[in-house]
Amino acid sequence: MPTNRNALIRYKTIDACLQNRQRKWTLEDLIEKVSDALYEYEGIDKGISLRTIQADIQVMRSDKLGYEAPIIVVDKKYYTYADPNFSITKSPITQTDLIQMNEALSLLKQFKGFSHFDQLSEVVNKLEEHVYSAQEKRSSIIDFEKNENLKGLSYLDYLYHAILAKKALIITYKSFKARQEGVFVFHGWWLKEFKNRWFLVGKRKEQESVLHLALDRIQEVHVSEDIPYLPNDVIVQEEFYKNTIGVTVNNLRPQQIVLTFTPLHAPYVITKPLHHSQKVIEENERGLTIELALQINFELEKEILGFGDGVEVLAPLKLRKVIQGRLNRALKYYQS
Repeated sequence: MPTNRNALIRYKTIDACLQNRQRKWTLEDLIEKVSDALYEYEGIDKGISLRTIQADIQVMRSDKLGYEAPIIVVDKKYYTYADPNFSITKSPITQTDLIQMNEALSLLKQFKGFSHFDQLSEVVNKLEEHVYSAQEKRSSIIDFEKNENLKGLSYLDYLYHAILAKKALIITYKSFKARQEGVFVFHGWWLKEFKNRWFLVGKRKEQESVLHLALDRIQEVHVSEDIPYLPNDVIVQEEFYKNTIGVTVNNLRPQQIVLTFTPLHAPYVITKPLHHSQKVIEENERGLTIELALQINFELEKEILGFGDGVEVLAPLKLRKVIQGRLNRALKYYQS
């Protein structure tokens, strides 16, 4: 349970008193000092009870917050630290702290494409040095999916700040299908990651559809100071992607997708649903049948094909034929 601010003020005040060995501290003295501190910092003027101070001392003595303060009573009356150099601000980091700090460091390092990380990097480096000096170096227990060689990551921070500043962009872009690169004005609204690939989402013109530009296909990008920015005043991201897998979104109504999986693949689909709309229709020794409410797009097809011979499309017929065609074409590569 997190420690509240008033409790921290009490602990720090008691700690400061017990470090001061120029005087002897009774419980009444500690109550007075803590009450003064609470009034100074929080405006609390009702003081604190003897019972509260005694409970605080017990907490400081224990390992509940990692303090394990060596508080002793001298002459059955005066409180002090057995170790004159002890302070709760110097308390050692516990093993639990080290594990949590290590994983926090690992998480922070995932954002090094943004300038926010540059501002934090010095703090992170200091924290990392402190953590590593307190324990034997080891690899992280949590490993996030990443692809540091992915093209376009260098644009992340630039695009983020352009969106934040509501600036139109002039982009040189070449899709996989295009023979030549094109140059156009683009109004970025947000950045989206899917399958470890980043996309800039927005519009070219007011009446056009929302586009997803893959950052790895951007050749050049510049902020325009002259072109008025087209803001997003309508679309909510969560609603926009509600009926899709991936980033290919169309204006069609979601369809009823029915898939059946072999017993081998069924546990994976149950424990990691393909989409939040997933419903189990039937589950038995022959396998698993599920229903999804989705727009049919390229990412959905790839998801289905990724299961290989472990899935069959039952509905709709159009999707079944598309997957069948792709598998037939793939089979030809292995028949020669």
